[in-house]
Amino acid sequence: MTQKYYFIAIGGVGMSGLAKYLLENGCEVSGSDICDSKYIDKLKELGATVHIGQKAENVPADAIVVASTAIRQDNPEMLRAKELGLTVYHRSDILAEISKWGKFFLGYSGTHGKTTTSGLCSYVLEKAGLKPSYVVGGIIPEIGCNAHSQDGKFFAAELDESDGTIVKYCPNICVVNNLEADHLDFYKDGLQSILETFEKFISNMPESSVVLVNKDCEAAMKLHGHKTITFGLSDADYTAKNIQFCTEFTTFDIYYKEEFLTDLKIILRGKHNVYNALSVLASLHQAGVDVNAVKPHFSTFSGMGRRFQKVGEFGGVTVYDDYAHHPTEIKATLSSAEGMSNKNIIAVFQPHRFTRLKNLWNEFLDAFSGVDRVVVTDVYAASEDKIDGINSENFVKELSEKVNCEYISGSIEEVAAKLYPTLKENDVVIGLGAGTITNLGKELLHLNKEVTGVGR
Repeated sequence: MTQKYYFIAIGGVGMSGLAKYLLENGCEVSGSDICDSKYIDKLKELGATVHIGQKAENVPADAIVVASTAIRQDNPEMLRAKELGLTVYHRSDILAEISKWGKFFLGYSGTHGKTTTSGLCSYVLEKAGLKPSYVVGGIIPEIGCNAHSQDGKFFAAELDESDGTIVKYCPNICVVNNLEADHLDFYKDGLQSILETFEKFISNMPESSVVLVNKDCEAAMKLHGHKTITFGLSDADYTAKNIQFCTEFTTFDIYYKEEFLTDLKIILRGKHNVYNALSVLASLHQAGVDVNAVKPHFSTFSGMGRRFQKVGEFGGVTVYDDYAHHPTEIKATLSSAEGMSNKNIIAVFQPHRFTRLKNLWNEFLDAFSGVDRVVVTDVYAASEDKIDGINSENFVKELSEKVNCEYISGSIEEVAAKLYPTLKENDVVIGLGAGTITNLGKELLHLNKEVTGVGR
């Protein structure tokens, strides 16, 4: 593989992970982003050169250029790369190449859960002393990073389906957590297009590969043409039984081919995390990993960054941050708050992309049942153009017929400023979305510090 790379928008969680992996393998890496970040700081520590601001003159004349689907063709650095005649790789091309570097490749895919499952796999392998290599879409708790190259047998990765590039990968074992209509800006025929893409992806795998499919997901069960093993809550190859949801943890037994395999304890909330832990245990069992070596570490995994992550507490108010930006993900996240007795649940939702809000409008309207209050912010465009009539104000007009909700416009800083005075003891605030909503907790904590400071 070429030894010199330039990443356009190097500071995101996905791109920075790939850059870090290359740096750890002796490659020369540089790049740019529009603002600084904690990910960029870590890359600089490893020797990367990073420019803040995207300018044509930043691009070296002798590097492979790496970009994601989000980078527009009129980006000045993309234009410069073409002018210089440089090869431009999609980020998926880099991950696909890395995955061929002699490791046993564990891939985690599906519409929801792939970050948590790839992170959980990497975490338990790491804690068991198996020195895995991995590239995942979030920060792994305690380990504190999103990618690492080591000399162990296994390579774990999150396989993104959002732009169809999943077809480039050939894992030895692949988990398909679930399949549902999403990314409809790319998948024009909805779920049918997604199924066709996954069929092509699976057909590329060698016969020796194993595909683990969620038996309780109707769409995922439509996949065929390969060695398929199922997991689920009833009548699957790997089945979770005797599930006990407790206040601080969840326990269940795992049966393989109707025979008891092991019991498992997790501290993640919600039924969806039973599926996540079950699929990871099943994938490791299929890979020949000693179940007893990894089992204890499932109970210490606190969840990936931005997955129902507690980001602050003040005055009896608790604030969580979650990446959920699809109706099913929002329902799963809000189910994690079930059992919080005597708490007032406030969901602060930042719609992500106009196309997603348009195509899943009715599904979003049904995603907030059981919540005491919903606050909807402006749509995070993610480089998309506006769509007439598709906006948060109109969405709230319809949502208000179902739940107690309101629209707060402006930046997340402005949203926090309007929300903060209304909060009281026993409120639980859950920020939902893939955009700047992640800053909500920080802004609320800052406001609280200012207020309490005045009172001293």
